[in-house]
Amino acid sequence: MKKIKNIFLAIGSLLLVSSCSDALDIVQPGEIYREDAFKTVSDLRKYLDGDVYTRVNNNEEIAFSSIFTDEVGIGPSNGGQDKELHRYQLNANSDEPTTLWSTHYTVINRANRLLEFANLVVVTTPTDIAAKNSILAEARALRAYSYIQLVSYFSVDPSNPNALGVILSTTPDRYDLVIDRPRVSNQIIYDLIESDFQFAQTNLASSATSYLRVTQRFIAAARARMYLYRKDYVKAKQFATLAIGTSTLSTATTYNAMWGDTSQGECIFAANRPTAGTWSNIASTWYFNQTTATGGAFLDMGRNLFNLYNQFPTDVRRMNWIDATAQINPNYATDINYVSNDVLPINKYPGKGPTAPSAAQLRNDLKIFRISEMVLILAECEVASSNLTAAATLVRSIRTARGTGQPLPVYANAQAAWADILLERRKELAFEGHRYLDIKRLAALAGNQGITRDNTDDDILDQPLTLPLSDYRWTLPIPQLEIAGNVSIQQNPGY
Repeated sequence: MKKIKNIFLAIGSLLLVSSCSDALDIVQPGEIYREDAFKTVSDLRKYLDGDVYTRVNNNEEIAFSSIFTDEVGIGPSNGGQDKELHRYQLNANSDEPTTLWSTHYTVINRANRLLEFANLVVVTTPTDIAAKNSILAEARALRAYSYIQLVSYFSVDPSNPNALGVILSTTPDRYDLVIDRPRVSNQIIYDLIESDFQFAQTNLASSATSYLRVTQRFIAAARARMYLYRKDYVKAKQFATLAIGTSTLSTATTYNAMWGDTSQGECIFAANRPTAGTWSNIASTWYFNQTTATGGAFLDMGRNLFNLYNQFPTDVRRMNWIDATAQINPNYATDINYVSNDVLPINKYPGKGPTAPSAAQLRNDLKIFRISEMVLILAECEVASSNLTAAATLVRSIRTARGTGQPLPVYANAQAAWADILLERRKELAFEGHRYLDIKRLAALAGNQGITRDNTDDDILDQPLTLPLSDYRWTLPIPQLEIAGNVSIQQNPGY
């Protein structure tokens, strides 16, 4: 009887498999296969623009770095938003590393899909061959950028080629398969990045000049940042110089217009966030409604950062990055209601303007590479080569462009130079997603200058104002969702 039962079960299983196979073979109404969707170079361009470029952003780097370090304090409209992260509560279940990981692997996966789809598009004319290769160049450059960001945040030491990096992925993910992909060394990731950039540099169309798309300057800027993080100062200097080219630092007028998206200014590459459509709004990192003192600021500018700007009233960053509605309390340190009475609204991203729909009031393009970052990269390279006066000249060039009127700094030694560069990076690149990595990279060289918060940056006094540089949280955790679905992934120390 048992034998007969097993026979019937076997027959039933075969029928089930057969019926499933038949169902899979049915073409559903409206269904489009990739063989039909990707036939021309134009199809590849549509996918690149609509499914790869739209995924590129540094939202999470900006949010995480500003909240976790010393760029923000608790604002008057805070109802608990981001307090855990602000108090250094970071683990594998935290939203921030999960979102950052997912964001960049989504870009990588979309780029991988485009590279796979490209095999379906057969081109024969020189014009189509060049156009196809240029599309692939853009996709590979964007993939390389995402890998730079992943290694920088998730590797304990991005400058060590043998240190554990992230997952290498060069083919599209299959969501119907169990993922079994270990992390690889930084060097393996860097080899792919180098290959992607070399292909991009060789094949990118000469007409690719918009700062909202991949250009030769994008490639140079991304390589400069990567080599800086790897402590390869010779190549960092080479590519930072290429990225700057003949451009100069912006005047106050064009600098401010850049942040309002009415001018390119000194932006090398920005992720486009148009007024129309559903997009993430970068200023919603800190606000509910508008970038004003009464616009629902659940986070505002950290007091120590404001004090740095406030030293120089003519600094364009002081005049524009703190909204005019700020409630500046000179007695903030002794005011028991400092959260409500000392409100410093962040206005670096002022929105798309008063004529924009309400959904876009907190929206701006995401400035990912700028000339001033390249200038500060050059300054680091000069310090690494013991050219302290050259480094000081570069730092002063930014201060002069911003209107501070400061004299040429004189560095007694390399530590003083590193400290001053770290200081200027803190001021110039605030709310752009650099501070966390800058402290991780430079604090030890700069005399252990890490997070420096004011006591009033939290709504509860005597919260921790810093995080030891030896703390494991200077590397992000591999997200728990990745660990749960990937049997080979290895967690970072401390988590």
